[in-house]
Amino acid sequence: MKRRIIEIDQDKCNGCGACAAACHEGAIAMVDGKARLMRDDYCDGLGDCLPTCPTGAITFVEREAVAYDEQAVMENKQRKMRKEGMTLPCGCPGSQSRNIQRQEAPAVETPQAQQTSCLSQWPVQIKLVPVNAPYFDGARLLIAADCTAYAYAAFHERLIKGHITLVGCPKLDSVDYSEKLTEIIRENNIKSVTVVRMEVPCCGGLELAAKKALQQSGKFIPWQVVTVTVDGRLVEE
Repeated sequence: MKRRIIEIDQDKCNGCGACAAACHEGAIAMVDGKARLMRDDYCDGLGDCLPTCPTGAITFVEREAVAYDEQAVMENKQRKMRKEGMTLPCGCPGSQSRNIQRQEAPAVETPQAQQTSCLSQWPVQIKLVPVNAPYFDGARLLIAADCTAYAYAAFHERLIKGHITLVGCPKLDSVDYSEKLTEIIRENNIKSVTVVRMEVPCCGGLELAAKKALQQSGKFIPWQVVTVTVDGRLVEE
């Protein structure tokens, strides 16, 4: 099939590796000090790597290429997570029980200033939020899995602050989030998209829905994926 895909000019590439780090799908790798597109089926054609290249070595081309394979990309991400010790053992990782060891709090805690919410709009559920709302104008969109706010302690200060927040659970909600998200991105002036998901595989549905929405919207918008581990650590991809 003929589709849009990236091309890397080896003469212009300075080997900085910024594009490989920016590629959410793992399609780009450094080989002999140069960036190379390793697999056509890992490249979704969104071009997150383009703005990171300091030499302009990356461009879009229309050529014959195998179709983008979401399943292969997710399997590759799972392999990376296993190498980093992030995948939970046996059975369904999303439902696997485990204890999380925490350091005990001191008997007398130091008084702290009262924390305030950074949430700037309502509602927040993807299913309930309207497609058109004034707060979407120029918004930095945060699309978060339900569990992330419970797992990551600094969720408001580090993630919600300065964003318009949409939340959902791809495993429990029997809807295709991509349709609603596509409308929101297409109909509004969205400046950026940040997807926050848990490390468990079932949470990949939210990431895929956001990616599909970006593709279907026809817009080129900066986006990133942030993964929260079950024990509350933040991993930016």
